[in-house]
Amino acid sequence: MLVVVLVLANVLGGSDTDDDDAVADVSGGTSPQRAEDLPPLPVEVPAPTPEADATCPQLMQVLPLDLLGDPARLVDSDTPYAAAWGDPAVVLVCGVPQPEGLVPGEGLFTINGVTWYVDQTDPEATVWTAVDRAVYVEVSLPPDVDSAPVTALSDVLAAALPAR
Repeated sequence: MLVVVLVLANVLGGSDTDDDDAVADVSGGTSPQRAEDLPPLPVEVPAPTPEADATCPQLMQVLPLDLLGDPARLVDSDTPYAAAWGDPAVVLVCGVPQPEGLVPGEGLFTINGVTWYVDQTDPEATVWTAVDRAVYVEVSLPPDVDSAPVTALSDVLAAALPAR
């Protein structure tokens, strides 16, 4: 118990400076990203279809403000059906066309009840497309990011949009 008291005394009151309001940076790294520090991200989106207009608002309303520690950021798009988190950004677009190269039943992954098609042909992004909902939902990841954002978004997508 004495060690804990000494450690707390050093952290809370062990400053040798005259500035009693000084706060030590104990984070051990750079400060986390904040949404207000990130510029709006331009996102190209397809023209909305009637299916997207009927389905995508349900998903967009429940997307997280924070995705695995990365804050949501403003997007600049022609529809309200795009969202992004962090920098480099993870980008979600609801209501995209069927992905090129999709062959029913081939190359699909199911994560938390959502079936995804993965396209790795672009060196700038890995594109995951949910193919089992009323509309296709695309999640683009920076090339060095694993599937963790897709796993987190699968739970949200499964809850917001029923499988078809």
